Amino acid sequence: MSETEPTALAQGRPSTTALMMAIARAVHQLLDEPLVLPDPVALPILGPELERAVREDPYRYNDPMARPMRAAVVARAMVADAELADAARAGVRQCVVLGAGLDTLAWRAPAAADGMRVFEVDHPATQAWKQELMRQAGLSMPHGATAVPADLQQASLQHVLEGAGFRGDQPACFVWLGVTPYLTDAAIDGTLRHVASLPAGTRIVFDYRVDASVLPPFERLMAAHMAEQVAALGEPWLSGFVPAQLVQRLTAMGFTGVTDLDAPALNARYFARRKDGLQTAGGGLRVLCARVGEAR
Repeated sequence: MSETEPTALAQGRPSTTALMMAIARAVHQLLDEPLVLPDPVALPILGPELERAVREDPYRYNDPMARPMRAAVVARAMVADAELADAARAGVRQCVVLGAGLDTLAWRAPAAADGMRVFEVDHPATQAWKQELMRQAGLSMPHGATAVPADLQQASLQHVLEGAGFRGDQPACFVWLGVTPYLTDAAIDGTLRHVASLPAGTRIVFDYRVDASVLPPFERLMAAHMAEQVAALGEPWLSGFVPAQLVQRLTAMGFTGVTDLDAPALNARYFARRKDGLQTAGGGLRVLCARVGEAR
């Protein structure tokens, strides 16, 4: 199995973009009304020092480029939460968060009292970083949640999950947000094929970048600007897909019920008729949900 961490993590240091996404979720709690993603852990997970700075001046993170990015972060989290809730209603009791970073889904997941287990998989450097921030904030992992430090350049996803108690003979919901743009096509393909090999009822939610060649001119400019920014942080984008081709690829792997949400669909679902005008502007980001069907 190829790596599921951005380049910075593969080099043994925490991801700057992971921190940016965490800040976006935190700022949403302070500035956006009505709140779309209630998340009581979004601010504490930043650690006391950064939480204090964000609370004192959230507008520092509210420039014209930050707002649509924040909306995208909120929207993709909402899609993942909804998919996991639906999976739980269908009897799924395992959730795997790939490239978890400072993600807080484990605190929003269906109750462990109902048997739900959450496995947070990420590079050891990021896991250690998150654990230290949690220690400073007085947080602990929710009951039923397990941190799975793993360098997936050295070990297979199947091996590290099974070592943490994951049941490969039972369905699961995989959440893979903010990661695929930083991976090669081969790495993405390997992870998708692994998920597709799991029992029927398994599902996955992930976001991806649309290949710039098929974007409208304005979104192409937006994407180019964002690509320059993340490359300057040492975390360049490595992949992009033509949506119809990606859906065909997933179907060929055995996935069914593929739902591919673009910016207008996300805005209609989560940001319609808002006074503050919060919405994602696209820029080539989509969120996709797919399920593993019965054996063919």
